[in-house]
Parts: sequence; structure tokens; C-alpha cells
Amino acid sequence: MKHWWTKWTVWEFLPWWLANVPVYGMYAWFALRARHLFFFSNVNPSIPLGGAVGESKIHILKLLPEGIQPKAVFTDGQPSRAALLEDLAAAGLRFPVVAKPDIGERGFLVEKIADAEGLWQHVSKYPVPFIIQEFLPQPLEMTVLFHRFPDGCRFDITSVCVKEFLTVLGDGVSSVRGLMQQNPRAVFQLARFEQDRRDLLDSILAAGETLLLEPIGNHARGTKFLNGNHLIDQTLKDTFAQLCAQIDGVLYGRFDLKCSSVEALRRGEFMVMELNGVFGEPAHVYDPAFGMWRAYRDFYRHWRLLFELHRAQLRRGVPPTSHREAWRFLQGYFRYKKQLEVQ
Repeated sequence: MKHWWTKWTVWEFLPWWLANVPVYGMYAWFALRARHLFFFSNVNPSIPLGGAVGESKIHILKLLPEGIQPKAVFTDGQPSRAALLEDLAAAGLRFPVVAKPDIGERGFLVEKIADAEGLWQHVSKYPVPFIIQEFLPQPLEMTVLFHRFPDGCRFDITSVCVKEFLTVLGDGVSSVRGLMQQNPRAVFQLARFEQDRRDLLDSILAAGETLLLEPIGNHARGTKFLNGNHLIDQTLKDTFAQLCAQIDGVLYGRFDLKCSSVEALRRGEFMVMELNGVFGEPAHVYDPAFGMWRAYRDFYRHWRLLFELHRAQLRRGVPPTSHREAWRFLQGYFRYKKQLEVQ
């Protein structure tokens, strides 16, 4: 009963469609002012629809400087097992790896995979393009949301989020299932574990033993998002300004990255797992201590920022994607989603 009540009353755990109801109004207001449903699409002209939905992750990764890209292999959706393993060897990839759909969101079908058999079972089950990426060993996973105006003079970082992975602490008596039931964050993942990791749930951890339940840093999969905006300083801005200046046609985005420490991040020593486009949220708002009203305030600020970037692009003669072209792109995305749903 407490689980049900928390899901519908605590901001952090609200279903995404419900939590975003006020955000739909923000979008509608700025779309009305812009007189274009897809006004945001000219903010990142190098990414279809600016990276709102349905964008190719491998396409975006190729926009980044090579030094911050992890090793990766792209599958076309119907690879042979032998060819897949040959590609992994040629790229220097070793297990464990992370498999993720080239098109997807909210951690859907993203898995850390320990061996070749597990990888083949995962990618062959879903006949869509996948990215097979090295599992980065750096201990600190973060997001950094940036924007830059096309005049080249204005750059800022508006959100830093530090991720805390889902774990349980053993007491020497309770099973992993029992520990998850007692954990207000882990209990939301229990149904998924009953389906995919039932062999783990009956295990009993020693007193004081910590078990990492979820290695994928996604909020929908139990990761805690912590507000890291206090880490924003001029050094961090300078580091990312130099990086973002090398990414053509992207004025707004959120890096999902790993690094060894905050000091390494400031030095530019990190690896980027993904770069999200215009719908890259200010992830710090999901900090349990941040609060719903402050979150909506920050959402509004970021929609206003997208509108300002849209107008700046218009002044440079860069129009948004036409409604007809955008609808054609969305239809292709909906067909893709339907294909996955029937698997």
C-alpha cells in the first residue's frame, strides 16, 4: 500500500506522463509564440528534429571528437553471430559490454552483458539496430546540460546531475527480495527483477555486504539523481565550451558521461556514453530534495531557452523542420516502436 501511495504522491516517482502535464503546457505556450509545432528543431540542425525523439544515437556520437567516444560497434538489426563477434574483436571490445538500441529512450532495452551468448540472445531477439559499447570502468556517472548561442559569444551549463546507483545493504538475514521490499527506491524495480533476475532475489547477503542491483544509470531503472549544480564553475564552463565548439550544428544538449572524479571532469578527462538533444532534461530536478515546484521552474527556464535559441537561429536564416517533414519522420519512429512492441 505504501508503495502505491508513494508512486502517485512523491514527485520523483510520478509516472512520466503525469509528471509532465505542466510541461506540455509550457511547450504549447512557446509553440504558439513561435507559430510552429517543431520550433525547437532548428536549435540542433545536425540532428533530426533537434534530437526531440527518434534520433540515431550512433549518428550523434559521430558528431563528437574521437577522444571522448567509447569503443563501439553498430549492428544493422540482423547481424550474424559470427559477424557480430568479428566486429567486436576488430573494435577491441571485450566483455562486459553495454547493448542499447540505436533509437530509444528512458533506458529501454539497455543492458550490461557479460558474455557473447548473452549478447547474441539480446540483439537477436529484437531485429532493430543496436550499438554495442564498451562498459566504461570510471566510477562517477554524471550528466552535463549545456547551451551555446550561434553568435559564439554565449555559452553556459545549466544542469549537472550526479548519479547514485541502485544498491541494497545486506543484514545477514533478509533475502535480496526482502531488502528490495524495504527499500523505497528498489521496491519499484522488484517486478522487473522477478521477471529477469529471479535467481538473485532469494540470495541472502552477509551483514554489511553491498549489492549493486542496477549498473545502468537510468532514473526509470532505480538510479538516484542528485543535484550537482554546485559543481558548475568557470573552469567547467571553459572545458565544455571548448568541446562543444567542435560539435557542428548542436546548440543545446546533455552529455551522459563517466569520469574518475569531478577534478577529472573539469580537466576534460571523461568519456561520453550519449549526447541527448533538445529534449535532454535538466536531470538535477529529479533529486529527491529538489521538489516539484522548483523542478517545474527549471523546466520552464529550459523551454524558454530553447525558444530563445530557436529565434536566434531564425535570425541567421536557419528554419525549423517543416511540419510535413517532421510528421513523416515521426511516422517512421512510430512504426519502429510498434515493431518493438510486437516482439
